[in-house]
Amino acid sequence: MSPFEIGMLVCFGLSWPTTIAKSLRTKNVSGKSPAFMIIVDMGYLCGILHKIYYNYDWVVWLYVLNLAMVSFDLFLYFKYSRKPSA
Repeated sequence: MSPFEIGMLVCFGLSWPTTIAKSLRTKNVSGKSPAFMIIVDMGYLCGILHKIYYNYDWVVWLYVLNLAMVSFDLFLYFKYSRKPSA
């Protein structure tokens, strides 16, 4: 476990609730990139697999939490991007 790895996950983890809250409040996802979120999800999944197979410690749960938040944001993107314009 590295304090830099923990710091990275905490910093990234703090940004996702903000963007999720904005999407939930405004129901507007313009400017978001589903491709970017999918790539980030794949990165977190790779981090989880690395932790499980090579270096398991409690930090794996930070990866899981971040993966869940990005996946939820991606879900909101698809939910609100199909919303008809007024």
